[in-house]
Amino acid sequence: MRAVTYRSPGGPEVLSLSTRERAEPGAGEVRVRIVVSAVNPTDWKQRRGAGVTAVDGSVETVPNQDGAGVVDAVGTGVSGIEVGDRVWVILAAAYGPGSGTAQEYTVVPAEHVLPLPDGVGFDEGASFAIPGLTAHRALTVAEGGPDRLAPGALEGTTVLVAGGAGAVGNSAIQLARWAGATVITTVSTEAKAELARAAGAHHVLRYTEPGLEDAIKQLAPDGVDLIVEVAAGVNAELDSRVLRPHGTISIYGDDGGTGTVGLSFRANAWVNARYQFVILYTLGIDRLRAGAESISAAMAGGALAIGEKTGLPIHRFPLADTASAHAASENGAIGKVLIDVTPAG
Repeated sequence: MRAVTYRSPGGPEVLSLSTRERAEPGAGEVRVRIVVSAVNPTDWKQRRGAGVTAVDGSVETVPNQDGAGVVDAVGTGVSGIEVGDRVWVILAAAYGPGSGTAQEYTVVPAEHVLPLPDGVGFDEGASFAIPGLTAHRALTVAEGGPDRLAPGALEGTTVLVAGGAGAVGNSAIQLARWAGATVITTVSTEAKAELARAAGAHHVLRYTEPGLEDAIKQLAPDGVDLIVEVAAGVNAELDSRVLRPHGTISIYGDDGGTGTVGLSFRANAWVNARYQFVILYTLGIDRLRAGAESISAAMAGGALAIGEKTGLPIHRFPLADTASAHAASENGAIGKVLIDVTPAG
């Protein structure tokens, strides 16, 4: 089978198309023919050597955590999954260096495989694993809030999404709207504002313009209930000033920061602020699958979708040009970077 691999950390140029033996699934494992693979920032960070695991030069590494395709073979002890099922996979590359989705077939644990709902395409299945699960986690950690999203789960809640034009921001907007929240988001440009509006944000503010704090307070006089934060260090002071008492700040990134977040004790103590850091790799499979089930329901209901119409433009690449796909993501492509691996049929 064809696969994209690398042995040492570096830029996109370390990726090369090669031929690998197709692995057989063992007990509790499933082999999936990948139709579409997706590129997320975590994938190129891992390729550069800044990921959750070290790059071992003695073995070939296949990149990309997210993908969707068709079950090709099932190992012993697996139930509820059959050959021919349309599925999407979560954290594929975290299973081992050879299990990423930038290849024609991958073998992963059955618990990392979920059915694609009828009417939901492979593009959607590949697009909403890491971004959607990150957004779902960020939206379900508030004091007294739901642990799963569904229509009405966030009714009466005001959510502030920082960076609403990003992949996680887009998922957070769409999922929060689906769950009944009022959504405020911040972006840098008018072009990104249009994408955030397409995603369904009720209010879109430019953080590059003066008066952002006042604008948020006008929209949420009692403070926002929940903040989905991508720039924790940069926005720490603002977040503490616009949060309502007992509100929650869910942090999944520190874009534009130094990697260190400074917090005002008095400002945060006064409102009993709750901070929740979010990363999927240590979340646990039960929470991952619970979030994935909610995401599947949102996709099935048409509340979570990709494309220009929902503010998430698609950038497509063939498998042989995976290096360019990684470069596009690394260079800040707005939208979703997808790789066509095998035919859908």
